[in-house]
Amino acid sequence: MTIIYTPVYAALLALIILLLAFKVVLLRRKHKVGIGTKGERDLAQAVRVHANAIEYVPITLIVMVCAEWLGAGALIINICGACLLFGRILHAYGLGRSAGVSFGRYYGTIFTWLAIVIASMSVLLISAQRVV
Repeated sequence: MTIIYTPVYAALLALIILLLAFKVVLLRRKHKVGIGTKGERDLAQAVRVHANAIEYVPITLIVMVCAEWLGAGALIINICGACLLFGRILHAYGLGRSAGVSFGRYYGTIFTWLAIVIASMSVLLISAQRVV
């Protein structure tokens, strides 16, 4: 089975993660902080936005690639990819603007989790059909 769709989402999300990392680097230089955040609120927030993407994106892409490899349809993979991409953009925007509850942070999390659930359930259902 050829993996066609997930790599596109992986590339787009890699660019987003790179942008988030770049923001951290700019703030580290601005505040002259090499390690940690030294209490700089904007730096701490940028670090968490980047870290949150690093926590969720890889595992979601792994499950998506498994689903695609097992033969999940293009619709399922693209729904997962769109949810993940949209969710990560929303979350980065929301958390980047406010450390508290926000529209972007809340719905970004929902869309990210939705991508994980759909991809995971696809893997489990396809695998179960092959075992039986």
